[in-house]
Amino acid sequence: MPTARKRHESIDPAREVALDVLRAVRERDAYANLVLPKLLRERKIQGRDAAFATELTYGTSRSQGQLDAVIAACAGRPVAEIDGPILDILRLGVYQLLRTRTSAHAAVDTSVDLARAEFGQGRAGFVNAVLRRAGERTAEEWIAELSPADPVGRLAFEHAHPVWIAQAFADALGADAGELDDLLAADDERPVVHLAARPGEITAEELALVTGGTEGTLSPYAVYLDGGDPGQLEPIREGIAAVQDEGSQLVALALTRAPLKGDDQGRWLDLCAGPGGKAAMLGSLAAIDLFTVDAVEPAEHRAELVRKSTRDLPVTVHVADGRDSGLEPGYDRILVDAPCTGLGALRRRPEARWRRTPSDVPELVSLQRELLTAAWDLVRPGGVVVYSTCSPHLAETVAVVNDFVRKSGAEQLDTRELLPGVNDLGDGPSAQLWPHRHGTDAMFVSALRKSES
Repeated sequence: MPTARKRHESIDPAREVALDVLRAVRERDAYANLVLPKLLRERKIQGRDAAFATELTYGTSRSQGQLDAVIAACAGRPVAEIDGPILDILRLGVYQLLRTRTSAHAAVDTSVDLARAEFGQGRAGFVNAVLRRAGERTAEEWIAELSPADPVGRLAFEHAHPVWIAQAFADALGADAGELDDLLAADDERPVVHLAARPGEITAEELALVTGGTEGTLSPYAVYLDGGDPGQLEPIREGIAAVQDEGSQLVALALTRAPLKGDDQGRWLDLCAGPGGKAAMLGSLAAIDLFTVDAVEPAEHRAELVRKSTRDLPVTVHVADGRDSGLEPGYDRILVDAPCTGLGALRRRPEARWRRTPSDVPELVSLQRELLTAAWDLVRPGGVVVYSTCSPHLAETVAVVNDFVRKSGAEQLDTRELLPGVNDLGDGPSAQLWPHRHGTDAMFVSALRKSES
């Protein structure tokens, strides 16, 4: 088969690369946020073309469920009956028609050209017919026609989320479920890039000056970037700063701020360390006081990422299962940033919302409980365990913590007090961050202290 570049010589490079990423996501379960930057570098796509390719790729990935409903209505058949490569082209075209300012003429014609170049006139005619039907209505009209009647279902369809995820968000909001529209809208937007200045190496003020960003509002180490490739920034290449959501920075800081019973002997543990962002933050803070951090990660390739993130820091990486790490008990502070559904970070992983299913939750909850129990066995009397997830799903958050507290007798600290200056964190004693309130991923944080007796 000819290469993508030869196959689509008449197509602009932004649409070409977006289509290739969509195909990799569909065929290989690839991650768009990993494939796209690589292709942009390989094909030397920069500036406005790179920005357009990014918008098309991430937007189409995020909107897949909504796009598929429109495509099915226009094609007169389920999307499962449409060949994958043609479906990729249709998704890209319908996204441009309904969710960008691209002219209908350009959206249709470029999609037809893509189909014709690869599959011939017959398939191109099908693409043309479907897209012209899709363009007969506005996005608002399609939402009115195709969305479910119930309020949560309608909001889920309008903001391109699976209904079960929207319902999980509504459940977590509880009495504030009226904010669901704002939450889903924020979760459907491409997030601002957050950087973390390494404590002891560079301040947020200095990092903002060097990168042209602005200082964060919640973490003393955060900097916001409007755009560009952060991997090309000198502080990132030198290892004195990293790309890290501000919410993740707050999780690490909460662990260091939690009040212990007895002196801090400087023995800290990150029990679920991959890929290393929080371990690096903890290691930088530990280095200031000559403390040490152990970091546990079961997968060797992710353990290597932790080593790279924490180079030159007092962090020792252990390749082991956190449930049976073999480490010596007696830690002062332990972070359990547990594997989870990742529902709180969907805006940074555009295709993830369509990959996760409710059936993923029970197995993850079981793992989360086992990891929290293992951490409790390793923390010293008077020490603190911080449990966090990048998911607000109640089964993964308050349910895990409440069940553990009931069984262990752990003292729940008011985690909100460990995040000074951060408002609207919920009713306590745990803390819940939200994209629409805080501009962060929807991180859940709970601090537990072990009785000295």
